[in-house]
Amino acid sequence: MSTIPLDYETLRLVWWLLLGVLLIGFAIMGGRDLGVGALLPFVARTDEERRVLLNLIGPTWEGNQVWLILGGGAIFAAFPPLYAVSFSGFYLAMMVILLALILRPVGFKFRGKVEDPRWRETWDWALFIGGFVPALIMGVAVGNVMLGAPFHLDDTMRIFYTGNFFQLLMPFALLAGLVSVGMIATHGAALIAGRTQGIIAERARRYGIWTGLLTIALFALGGVWVGFMNGYVVTSVIDPNAPINPLSKSVELVRGGWLRNYGTYPWMIAAPVIGLAGMALAVLGLSARRKWLAYLATSAGIFGIIATAGLSIFPFFLPSSTMLNAGLTLWDSSSSHLTLFIMLLATLVFLPIILLYTAWVFRVMRGPVTADNLTKNPNAY
Repeated sequence: MSTIPLDYETLRLVWWLLLGVLLIGFAIMGGRDLGVGALLPFVARTDEERRVLLNLIGPTWEGNQVWLILGGGAIFAAFPPLYAVSFSGFYLAMMVILLALILRPVGFKFRGKVEDPRWRETWDWALFIGGFVPALIMGVAVGNVMLGAPFHLDDTMRIFYTGNFFQLLMPFALLAGLVSVGMIATHGAALIAGRTQGIIAERARRYGIWTGLLTIALFALGGVWVGFMNGYVVTSVIDPNAPINPLSKSVELVRGGWLRNYGTYPWMIAAPVIGLAGMALAVLGLSARRKWLAYLATSAGIFGIIATAGLSIFPFFLPSSTMLNAGLTLWDSSSSHLTLFIMLLATLVFLPIILLYTAWVFRVMRGPVTADNLTKNPNAY
């Protein structure tokens, strides 16, 4: 008899929740930096103004990447089949994200090395790419998860991905990508409005209102679209404590299938409500110049939007569009019972440390960032 105090089903659910926490954590913490980068050429129009924005996120953006690393590590260790399919099948998309993210540290370090305005403007646009492209591609990836990925398994459980990069750019996936860009741009605008002053804060406020309204409209459109598109539904009985075997289940493609969870668990409707309400409150907060209300509201909106996607596809992680029963679910793509338990113990130790460290850093770096700070701080970008 197992001596592990939590049963396999519970541990699988716990790690599903933890993975959601890590991904939402990156969207909120790292998304603010991506949002500032995506707005950089538009909100800040002089060299001094752009330096203010760089010094707004410069001290903390590297630490915020921890959430992305933890999310990727959790997928690798807790759900290896999901890691194998997504990181190999979406390899080119992953490389595009990584190359865009690499532009950020390079841009921060190289921008100030030469006084030439053209040199600095080039790196400003590189930082824009480093914010816009990852947000877009990550949203496109979520859209493709809901559409299903073209992969299949043979009888030895080898994975064969048959798609290509351009097949990822389907209309629904691009809509999801625009929702992602809109929500992180609004989040970044709320941060700029809350921690800068003068014309920079005013421009950010105006951009944030428009991107917030756009996010609400696109998210609502996506919800209507999901109601008419085909969704994947498990039609066989699943034993949550059984060893992993994706091919042991049966799956059907049903119109409106992604909405079935909301009929089974009505409380799930809270997720899209929080997403829409959060973004609407952010727009109101920016309009009324309640800047920190807007920042907290965009955080809630991001939580609701991502939670909506995760709850809609539960228990799926990655459906297969070419071999329906090969789609990966929570119950057939996890690591062993013992592995999940050991990982949970490590997480209970290190995640609070990360939270405490993050809180301390943000407390130290609190306060407005202005042009005066650039002359007083010899380490300013």
